[in-house]
Amino acid sequence: MTGNGGIDARTGIGPRTEVGDRTVEGESVPPTRPLVDSFRSFIDLLSDACAVTRIDEPVSWDLEASAITMLANEADDLIPVFDRVDARFEPGGSADRVDARLVGDPYRGPQRRPWRWLARAFGVSATEAGAETDDSSNACPSAPAYYEAMIERLRDPREPTVVDAPKAPCKEVVRTGSEADLLSFPWPYIHQSDGGRYATLSTVVAPDPDADWGCWSRHRAMIHDARQASVLLLAGEQVPNLYYYEYERCDESMPVALAIGAGPALECTADLWIPAGRSEVRYAGGIQGAPVRLVECETNDLHVPASAELVVEGRILPNERLDEGPFGDYFGYVNGPRRSMPVLEVDAITHRERPYLPFCVEGSGVGYAHNSTSTFQVGAGGPDATLGLRVAGFDVEMAAPWPFTSRTAWVIATDRPYPGYLHELANFVFTTWGMLHIDFFVFVDADVNPLDPRAVLEAIALHADPAADFHQFGVERMPKVPLNIYQTPEEKETAPGGTSKAKTAKAYVDALSDGDDRPPRSIGGRDARFRARELLVRAGVPERAFDPIRAVDVPREPDGRDRRTADRGDGPVSGGDRNR
Repeated sequence: MTGNGGIDARTGIGPRTEVGDRTVEGESVPPTRPLVDSFRSFIDLLSDACAVTRIDEPVSWDLEASAITMLANEADDLIPVFDRVDARFEPGGSADRVDARLVGDPYRGPQRRPWRWLARAFGVSATEAGAETDDSSNACPSAPAYYEAMIERLRDPREPTVVDAPKAPCKEVVRTGSEADLLSFPWPYIHQSDGGRYATLSTVVAPDPDADWGCWSRHRAMIHDARQASVLLLAGEQVPNLYYYEYERCDESMPVALAIGAGPALECTADLWIPAGRSEVRYAGGIQGAPVRLVECETNDLHVPASAELVVEGRILPNERLDEGPFGDYFGYVNGPRRSMPVLEVDAITHRERPYLPFCVEGSGVGYAHNSTSTFQVGAGGPDATLGLRVAGFDVEMAAPWPFTSRTAWVIATDRPYPGYLHELANFVFTTWGMLHIDFFVFVDADVNPLDPRAVLEAIALHADPAADFHQFGVERMPKVPLNIYQTPEEKETAPGGTSKAKTAKAYVDALSDGDDRPPRSIGGRDARFRARELLVRAGVPERAFDPIRAVDVPREPDGRDRRTADRGDGPVSGGDRNR
């Protein structure tokens, strides 16, 4: 039964709609914006924006592709696409090697605005979200405006659609049984001390009895041989909990699928802290503004992205382990010792012709470079955490990871409505399973942009009293994943389920001003600073050179309107006073 102009009252899915030169199921996006619903369309978007460099010379998967990618990340340069992967180092010289291509950190955005390409992929337009540039090719929403737009998308989840196998690009090649050979693909050897070759941007799809479309999450997999890989499953996260407590406890294998190149919306939601019982694929539809297209697996009942580059179908076996690691993690050091992790047994591999294999280079070192992981945290994890805290009843303006250290420290912009509020907020975030990696929080005033390191450090310098405002939390009772470098090998000896046996503490810094008047600034008031900025822009300095902008630096009329737009008769830019 349909209603509301052909929209299904149960699913919210409408008739087929033309988007550009393609047809998709459902209500879809405005026809003026091509739908970026696959990894290939995302690569096309990057190519159109001159953000990729295609390398035609043969490049080895053995450290060479990752070294080039790391240099590009550190230099904030173009995203490398390796069209010819050299097979000279293939074990056994497989005659059935797949002509696959590698893409190094495809989701890494510019260091000043790492969410730029995600915003463009999801159609968060610059004018909609308050960009301050007349150059539409470089227009990008400010961080607070982008966050608000993403929050609205997350509030509008959409049911996926299921297509038949002949219509699914990920089924262009189907390999089952002995033909499903992991070593036919050029999985990269990323760091010189890694335990093996890795699939790092892999979206794991697992069954969930409480969610219609399963549970989707990101977990790296270390390739062991043609048919087996070890998967990093750390207890406390949803997919690992399903395996350890629902399947292995009953001595049953857990059917899974690893989707490689699932597309930007799905890969974003795989990195989010979606509540248990709700499927990430619905939120991916909300983010991209159109239902996700799924197709059923060949060897189990799971559904996977129809447009994925490659899908590995298999089972995670009960009570069997293989070595996993060491691996060059986000701290910039190789983590060890090797851990025993659950075993993935491969049943089938389906893929596109000449598939892309995207990978992430972790380990550039804290503070040195962005990569796909840090971009997902800033561009998707931050909006999701902000929404989650608001839904939980906390008056949070914005919660975001500290740039470059997305899995170490976060900053939350909020007010203090009553004494003890920050302690309640800290207790909530530190006991949320998604914060297992995070050690530090900094609380700043609501008018401070958490993604502006200078503004955050200023808040700490002005308002955080070392004797009263630095708080240790949960001393020696907080769980910790064994990926850090400050615990000794004995302390982080792997407990059942993958967390460290030794517990740790968390910490937060109270850098709220509580309304204290700041002393006069020696460099002049906000109007004088903005006047200087106007003169520089007129002299040819790009507007984006002054980002990020804090709300306190934007001159306003008495009624709250942005003085920069008041003379044009425009209202406040999207996000109001949050557009800092």
